[in-house]
Amino acid sequence: ITRKRFPSTKAFEKGLPRLLGKLGFTKATARFLADHIVVDSARGAGHAMGAQRREDKAHLRTRVGGKGFNYKGYNIAIHELGHNVEQVFSMSRIDHTLLQGVPNTGFTEAFAFLFQAKDLELLGLARPDPKQQALRTLDRFWSTYEIAGVALLDMQIWRWIYKNPEATPAQLREAVQRLARKLWNRYYAPVFGSKDQLLPAIYSHIIAYGLYTPDDPLGKLITFQVERHMEGKNLGQEMERMCKLGRLAPDVWMQQAVGSDLSAEPLLRATRGALKQVR
Repeated sequence: ITRKRFPSTKAFEKGLPRLLGKLGFTKATARFLADHIVVDSARGAGHAMGAQRREDKAHLRTRVGGKGFNYKGYNIAIHELGHNVEQVFSMSRIDHTLLQGVPNTGFTEAFAFLFQAKDLELLGLARPDPKQQALRTLDRFWSTYEIAGVALLDMQIWRWIYKNPEATPAQLREAVQRLARKLWNRYYAPVFGSKDQLLPAIYSHIIAYGLYTPDDPLGKLITFQVERHMEGKNLGQEMERMCKLGRLAPDVWMQQAVGSDLSAEPLLRATRGALKQVR
C-alpha cells in the first residue's frame, strides 16, 4: 500500500495536505503546514529539521527505496511529520519570538509519537479494537520502562564525567560498564532474571547527544497524557493550541495544555487496566 501510494519523496510531499486533513487540520491549516515542509530522502535514519526563520521551511527526512516507501520508511515519515508540524507551529505561529519552540525534546517527541500511532488509520485501515488498544498501552508502558533505564544511565554517566574531567576513554568505558551493570541489577534483573547485563549502555545517543535520552521516556509520558486529553477532541485544533503555548516551563506547559502536571500515573493506571483486559 505504501509503495503504491507514495512511490517517491515528492509523492509523499504532495500528499501532505490530505494526510494532515485526515488528522483533523482544516484545509487552510493543512495547506499552510504543507507549504512549510520539504520532504527529503535520507541516507540513514529519519530526521526532522526545523526552520530557523519564519521564511524558511522544515525538512522531513526518511528512507525511500527504489520502489518507493516501504512500511518502515512510511512509519518513520509519519513520526517525523509530527515533529515538523510542531516545528512549523511553534516557529511561524508563536506570538513572542523568544518563546518559539517547546519546553524540551520530550514535548516534540510527544507529538511525533502521537502522529506515528495513527499511521495505519492514515492509510485507511481499521482503527484498533479495545484489545489492540490494551496491547498498545502495554507496549507503551514496556517501551517507556525500557528506555528509562538508558535515560538513567545517561544521567549517571554525565555525573561521573563531571566528577572525573580528566578521565581517559578507557576509564570512561569502564565506568559506563560498571554503572550499566549496577543499574540493570537494580531495575531489570528482578524482571528478567539475569544479572550484570550491559544493554542499557548500547544506545548510540548517549554522550554523542548530550542528555538526549532522558527526553525519550518523558516524551512517552507526555504523549500518553496528551493522547488521553485528545480523546473526543479535534487533534488539529488542539495541537495548534498546544504548540502555540511556546517554550514555557514544562509543568506550566502541561497545565495549560492538558490541565495537569507531568506524571507517570496516567500511564500506570491505564497499564493496570490493560493487564486486566488482556488477562
